[in-house]
Amino acid sequence: MRWHGQAISNDDGALPGLELPGLRTAGLLRTVRSPEFAGVTFHEVLAKSALSKVPAASQMPFRWTVNPYRGCSHACTYCVDPSTLVLMADGRQKPIRHVVAGDRIVGTRREGAHRRFVETEVLARRASTKDAYRITLEDGTEIVASGDHRFLTERGWKYVAPLPKGEGQRPYLTTTNRLQGFGLGMVAAAYTAPPETTDYRQGYLTGMIRGDGMLFEKTYPNGRITMFRLALVDQEALTRSQSYLAAAGVATNRRPFSAATSTRQAIDGIFTSRRADVAAIRAMIEWPSEPTREWHAGFLAGIFDAEGSCDGRILRISNSDERMLTMTTDSLGVLGVPSVREPANGIGVATVRVVGGPSGRRRFFALTNPVITRKLRIIGSAVKASAPLRIVAVENLGSKTEMVDITTGTGDFIANGVISHNCFARPTHEYLDLDAGHDFDSQVVVKVNADEVLRAELTKRSWTHEAVALGTNTDPYQRAEGRYRLMPGIIQALADSGTPFSILTKGTLLRRDLPLLVRAAERVDIGLGVSLAFADTPAGKELQQAVEPGTPTPRARLDLIRAIRAAGLPCGVMVAPVLPWLTDSLAHLERLLDDLVDAGATGVTVLPLHLRPGAREWYLDWLGRTHPHLVEGYGRVYARGAYAHRGYRDWLWERVRPLIAERGLGGAAMHRARAAGARADAADQHTEGDYPRGAFTGVRADGVGAASLGDDVGSETLF
Repeated sequence: MRWHGQAISNDDGALPGLELPGLRTAGLLRTVRSPEFAGVTFHEVLAKSALSKVPAASQMPFRWTVNPYRGCSHACTYCVDPSTLVLMADGRQKPIRHVVAGDRIVGTRREGAHRRFVETEVLARRASTKDAYRITLEDGTEIVASGDHRFLTERGWKYVAPLPKGEGQRPYLTTTNRLQGFGLGMVAAAYTAPPETTDYRQGYLTGMIRGDGMLFEKTYPNGRITMFRLALVDQEALTRSQSYLAAAGVATNRRPFSAATSTRQAIDGIFTSRRADVAAIRAMIEWPSEPTREWHAGFLAGIFDAEGSCDGRILRISNSDERMLTMTTDSLGVLGVPSVREPANGIGVATVRVVGGPSGRRRFFALTNPVITRKLRIIGSAVKASAPLRIVAVENLGSKTEMVDITTGTGDFIANGVISHNCFARPTHEYLDLDAGHDFDSQVVVKVNADEVLRAELTKRSWTHEAVALGTNTDPYQRAEGRYRLMPGIIQALADSGTPFSILTKGTLLRRDLPLLVRAAERVDIGLGVSLAFADTPAGKELQQAVEPGTPTPRARLDLIRAIRAAGLPCGVMVAPVLPWLTDSLAHLERLLDDLVDAGATGVTVLPLHLRPGAREWYLDWLGRTHPHLVEGYGRVYARGAYAHRGYRDWLWERVRPLIAERGLGGAAMHRARAAGARADAADQHTEGDYPRGAFTGVRADGVGAASLGDDVGSETLF
């Protein structure tokens, strides 16, 4: 490791005791390599100081920082194919390519002697390209994942593939292992919801109305009475039925059917008494002579929503009509869902039961798409070991493919029906000006006692409660924070001492600490800033992944902003780095700022790319390979060093200033008071050293932030 970059002389006392490689020091406790962070080494140290003082000559609008980490543990290698199905908290499954931070999904947790399915949250997501392996299971389930991905077996967590020869040993999957979960019973590509075609809608209405509806026609002396009624407790099924009828040209009225009692929920119904509508409904639910696969799927969804039940263990559909029962078993056979028919009870009601355990039930839900959520949920059920999930083969496909990682609250998720290890997708951004090489990615110094040391420093009589900034060199919510959990103690120590503070991050892991930050904001002024410089468009995402590899997507960061605002806290945004000729177009900036307004951002600061030595070489090498026609222009813009030419900065400001004003994103400026005593004006051109405007909970009357915090130049811009 490049220990010279961690020496005390370069860290203002934050990393005491670290010397050159090969020397034993009191500061280094141990070196840790964890299977959860393949390729990353953690150097756990005892710091003598957590507070670092910013040099007086710095432009930064704060004097004190806390950096619990040096380096960034972003090098995630755990990932699965984008088509992999993730079990959502509502019981439905969604391809992981469509899963985003904030989604509620199913994970597992050991409770006593059993592992149970529990609800958890997606904290972060990222895409990458990895060597692909295909795992085939006894029941036909297939999963494509990287060799470093882990799955839960009957013998614990195991990697997909062994380490390369000569690089050590680790437990890996073999054909003697059996995965845990319920599987799919087929390949994921066949495990898709049916399209809502005309046939599907007609099948659904047939199952629903024949199962739980009423059609009435009778002639009286005063005329003929016709009526249709469908009354249900579950609003989802009622809404779907009404919309399907409307699509067929039948309008219905919706009104309460029966009021709630102490033992029964309220019931709503949809009605029509128009003779033509009733006739149309009768025609719609006639048994077809040659039903299509879509009709069968719709019929099963309708009859299940009307007459079915699932308690997490048994899926039943009951009826007394022989034609309904026969069509139910026939439709299940068409879709390949195994079932048995049980004898009728004393009042003539028979039951068709789906068999095959959890995988059979999940297959039924996926291939029919019933709408009543409460019948689909698996939360609370125990993980059973009875499914036929023995590994048949693990194949190296010999190619790289796009893969997706997610970070979850439980450390795992359900992938194609089996328990998959949390991917620890990097929820933060490495600031390459510290170390643009491999060391910064793979060698992370962790001040394991940072929260304890900080609390001691803040209680000293000499501490004057000046503002403290977090996220000045490395993001405090990098994925290592998921392992070490230093931030809750740091936040609590600052709030308890009455010290205002700020956090600037790209990491969606900040969501975890929002309740703590809300409580802290009741006691001290805090500032929350999110860095986002790329619009949520296909082109923006592609460019973001190219120059900020591994960081959360624009959409994930927009969702983080929404979560912060939903918690009642302000959130400023650092629109940095703006890349000349790549992200400085009017269209890109307008789209990005519009997205920020929609997400609820309370202000923005816009800064162009900053190219420090080390990062400069890395970025210009990338530019030469991917956009060679821009190299000459960059040579002019950055001819004088790390900062963009003043002419470019002025041009960019003139472009963004009216856009910011039109959208009300000026926010309150949080500058350090200048030497001449001039107060900062929110209309001033944004400059290096600015903190995201609109980020703070309080502003003093003199215009300087009560928590006038900011972030080091290196963390405001990527390069």
